[in-house]
Amino acid sequence: MPSLASTRPRTPLALYALTAGAFGIGTTEFVIMGLLLQVSADLHVSIAAAGLLISGYALGVFVGAPLLTAATSRLPHKTALIALMVIFTIGNVASALAPSYGVLMLARVIT
Repeated sequence: MPSLASTRPRTPLALYALTAGAFGIGTTEFVIMGLLLQVSADLHVSIAAAGLLISGYALGVFVGAPLLTAATSRLPHKTALIALMVIFTIGNVASALAPSYGVLMLARVIT
């Protein structure tokens, strides 16, 4: 008689990759909340202005999601996902290295 463990379907590795990606995207959006004081001090802007970085990211998602959905609808899903994750990664590197508030806001909107 086979054991219960051997009859369960295996979870594909791609599902773990998608889970990690979703976690990364969610974390990227909200991690800045805990860093507002440091970002404000480093960039010499008010805390309210630093808080707008959260809204800038959300605005990018709000505007970008339908546009990117339409733009990538004819691409294979895997190709679109990889291309968008490359853009996401580049945007996050640009955010980490941003020398000014404007560059950081632009990087977060693009991300």
